[in-house]
Amino acid sequence: MSDGGKTCPVCPHHCVLTEGKTGLCRARGMRDGEIVPLNYGVVTSLALDPIEKKPLARFFPGSRILSVGSFGCNLRCPFCQNWEISMSGGREFVRDSENFLPPEELAQIAEELRGRGNIGAAFTYNEPLVGWEYVRDAAVLLREKGLKVVIVTNGCVTGEVADRILPLTDALNIDLKCFCAETYEKTLGGDLEIVKSFIAKAAQTCHVELTTLVVPGMNDSEEEIRDLAAWVASLPGGEEIPLHLTRFFPQYRMRDRGPTPRQTVLRLVSAAREKLRRVYAGNM
Repeated sequence: MSDGGKTCPVCPHHCVLTEGKTGLCRARGMRDGEIVPLNYGVVTSLALDPIEKKPLARFFPGSRILSVGSFGCNLRCPFCQNWEISMSGGREFVRDSENFLPPEELAQIAEELRGRGNIGAAFTYNEPLVGWEYVRDAAVLLREKGLKVVIVTNGCVTGEVADRILPLTDALNIDLKCFCAETYEKTLGGDLEIVKSFIAKAAQTCHVELTTLVVPGMNDSEEEIRDLAAWVASLPGGEEIPLHLTRFFPQYRMRDRGPTPRQTVLRLVSAAREKLRRVYAGNM
């Protein structure tokens, strides 16, 4: 472009950036003529978690995994549970401070935690794939040590990113936030078809589990959950893909409604089980 702008290729927003500008995700920007991950190595959260907390129900159950998060996200979910870091622009985190964790150090910490039941590292809390370069670099080192790579993602990334990351990934939990294209676009700022494409591609190469947060008045109808479950079941081996239907609690910008009734979640679990064998109720 004549003004020196470049298009970010990471997600369907395709932000056009000029020098010094930052994309919608707040984690990528143009610096010195190139679009770079501003959150590379910047760690905002680090914890040894039960694998079931990701949630992963069918991937090394009973083990633990080192969970690592940075800042930034390319969606704008009004119910975000980790909005303090996912919606952050990183101004409060300094790369050359204690927040900076090179991939080599992350892999070393993960290895040192084997004795406490750790099987690898999970990239989570914010949207890890807006900084996919760090995930890639760390994943290579983790796998060299025989450790597992887990990604918890909204799946709203381009095929180019998927092709670079999936071969280095052992398991994913992908947020399938609803099954309505209009809700994805207008409420979440995403693209349902892009997410579906990512899920279909990931299911061919990795262990995949899905999570849908059941939000009252947004995606809590039996019809929508039946449609969602039927689509998942239509994938090769899709009937075996675990689906977590989790209970919403008021958070971030969605405090205008109460928690999802437990009976609603249980009713939707039953509806999803008409097509899927492994459906779990979460946050109950």
